[in-house]
Amino acid sequence: MTTGYSPAGKRIVRKASGKTKTEAMDKLRELVRERQDETPAEARNFTVADAVNDWLAHGLHGRSAKTVETLTILANGHVISALGARQLRKLTAEDVDKWLAEKAKTLSTRTLRDIRSILRRAVHRAQAREKVRRNVVLLCDVPVGQEGRKSKALNFQQAKAVLAAADKSALRAYIVLSLLIGARTEELRPLTWSHVDLTGKPDADPPIPPHVMVWRSVRVHGDTKTRKSRRSLALPARCVEVLRIQERKQAFARTLAGDDWQENDLVFASAVGTELDAANVRREFRKVVKAAGLNPKEWTPRELRHSFVSLLSDNGMPIEQISQLMGHNGTTVTELVYRHQLRPVVQHGAEAMDRIFANEEGHEVA
Repeated sequence: MTTGYSPAGKRIVRKASGKTKTEAMDKLRELVRERQDETPAEARNFTVADAVNDWLAHGLHGRSAKTVETLTILANGHVISALGARQLRKLTAEDVDKWLAEKAKTLSTRTLRDIRSILRRAVHRAQAREKVRRNVVLLCDVPVGQEGRKSKALNFQQAKAVLAAADKSALRAYIVLSLLIGARTEELRPLTWSHVDLTGKPDADPPIPPHVMVWRSVRVHGDTKTRKSRRSLALPARCVEVLRIQERKQAFARTLAGDDWQENDLVFASAVGTELDAANVRREFRKVVKAAGLNPKEWTPRELRHSFVSLLSDNGMPIEQISQLMGHNGTTVTELVYRHQLRPVVQHGAEAMDRIFANEEGHEVA
């Protein structure tokens, strides 16, 4: 049946089949109505798997290879395996709700959000290309999943033990900087010597201390996580000391490698000058944690950043200042995600009120 004409004047023909002539005619009439209502005809045999695979192939431009790999694993393992055979036009909100409820028995809430996002984006892309009329995933909420692994922070004694154990590690400087300046692991791995100033300008007005410029990361295009993350941080004396030692060690490693050395100006490099990967760092960090008397399975390098926040907070530094050091846009993430309060009682209010009313009533502050 002819349902209309293209802008070039060519006939638009639609076909339909059925077990009976009546069934075939009913399908044709539905196609005509869709055309008259200016609504797209849904692709009859386009499945959820087709939509997800199309999104994985064409909807992830600009993403890193690692991100694409992670999303592909989640899509294949949880979305396509469970819903892939379903025709997309027949997918219902009830189907999605049941799928998420079943996955909630074994997956964390974070992973549930990720797989729902994959399905939502895949269906949205299919909808934009007139494969389906609506996105039913938007009607479905993410249920509460299993308890995930919570990040934690080293207390002062644990932090001292880790720093002591790091003295014998090849990653000594890396661990000291992670704990004492709070940089992300993804910001330290690509750090270059050109962004490290171990002298500063003490005669300047105001004086410029030794510092490190956190301007790069291992993310796509080398940018930091956010614009606020691009920051310069003063170096504690201990960091200056270990970085000077790191310079000497790296000079020896360069000589030892000879022609095999690849000069990348990296502060933390492999035996031949190449960038460390996350697995290298994680493996060496666990050795240090074990030497410090802690369970290596319970700690990851990124928790040094959490420890940085909690130790400063416990020492009385305002959350606004800590947020600036962290490179956060505001205090919310610093407060809710990174700060693991070590003090059992928050004392600021009581201490302030004692000072305010001490003079008024003649009471002395204890």
